Amino acid sequence: MQRRTTLAALALTVAATTLFTTGCAFTPARQKTQVVLQVSDPDPAKWNLALNNARNAQNDLGKDNVDVEIVAYGPGIAMLKFDAPTANRVSDAIKSGVKIVACENTMTAQKLDKNEMNPNISYVPAGVVHIMQRQHQGWAYVRP
Repeated sequence: MQRRTTLAALALTVAATTLFTTGCAFTPARQKTQVVLQVSDPDPAKWNLALNNARNAQNDLGKDNVDVEIVAYGPGIAMLKFDAPTANRVSDAIKSGVKIVACENTMTAQKLDKNEMNPNISYVPAGVVHIMQRQHQGWAYVRP
């Protein structure tokens, strides 16, 4: 009985070692990298930096391997207006798969209407809460 137990344990050890070292089993499914960027400054240079960060993440990791969100709130939301200096770059980022999100709390506080905003952006009730939720979900957080 003891010999059988020892042989079974040895067989399991060999099998596990073989599978582990060859990578044939116990390999978790590859997950996408996820990053959320915060922009709360009205500075076009900060926005361009955030947009560059988003593009670089897509280029370096592959667009299909990364989810990128840029969350704007506070004074930074001004760069999401359809006539902002960064409007073309924001539109290009959205076309490349970057999700750009505006905080509705900020919009209410600044008396902004969705008609004034880039028509392709998304909205969340609270930008800070959205970032917190993303971090809780395992997203990387970057503030350029």
